[in-house]
Amino acid sequence: MAVTTFSLVARDPGTGDLGVAVASKFLAVGAVVPFARAGVGAIATQSYANPCFGPQGLALLAEGASPEGVLEAFRRTDPLLERRQFGLVSARGEALSFTGRDCLPWAGGLAGEGFAAQGNLLRGPEVVEAMAEAFSREAEAPFPERLLRALKAGEAAGGDKRGRQSAALLVVGEGKGYGGLWDRYIDLRADDHPEPVEELFRLLALHRLLFERPQERRPLRAEEVRWLQRVLKAKGLYGGEAHGVFDRATEEAFLALIGMENLEERYGGGPEVDEATLEYLKGRYGWS
Repeated sequence: MAVTTFSLVARDPGTGDLGVAVASKFLAVGAVVPFARAGVGAIATQSYANPCFGPQGLALLAEGASPEGVLEAFRRTDPLLERRQFGLVSARGEALSFTGRDCLPWAGGLAGEGFAAQGNLLRGPEVVEAMAEAFSREAEAPFPERLLRALKAGEAAGGDKRGRQSAALLVVGEGKGYGGLWDRYIDLRADDHPEPVEELFRLLALHRLLFERPQERRPLRAEEVRWLQRVLKAKGLYGGEAHGVFDRATEEAFLALIGMENLEERYGGGPEVDEATLEYLKGRYGWS
């Protein structure tokens, strides 16, 4: 099955995080194309994709192989390599983009410092060039947004000439996954959507709200506590009066609401809340 798509693999030089952004006129492209492991590398495998390239390539990188060494290993083991396409970046920032001679046109890629951009069945080379230019231009942006902006630039330049269907964003970093227990920091997918890249931007903003730990919190003001107590009472979580004092009963009820909203990563107990959480709750439950 031809996974006709455009993608970018990259390393963030500031943090060492590794990521893949990909879009395609293909159902659930994120289930096939992107692979990454913190401290090792990132791979996008596409065009009659061989999904084994992901784990095999990462294993080779972990053993110390260069990107060129990974390519040579694939040459030895895959008789259909000339139908394949993949991009690869190592944890050291070494990058490679490979396009087999038999990939559907337009097909090609380019590699730069810490990234590789590639695609097949595209409108033309301008798609890959736009991704590379946008990624290089957005050097000051947060790494996940930088990946998505590069993907959006490729889409704006024509993207997959068959149209749009799915997109995915995968970012890994040491200890940055849920609860700090693994490396999968961001794993977002729009599997079947009329505007999949835009949907990823929405999902990324939601991911940041739900799972990122805030740097600063502030005490709730009395009027905010009264409002919160009214909300908690309406939800059946609190039986007291809206007196504006953040007491033990209010805290227990608020913890229950935080759990219902999947905001556990943002709240550490007590009367202090970060602004993003508070604004989200005010918008959801109607500040008054």
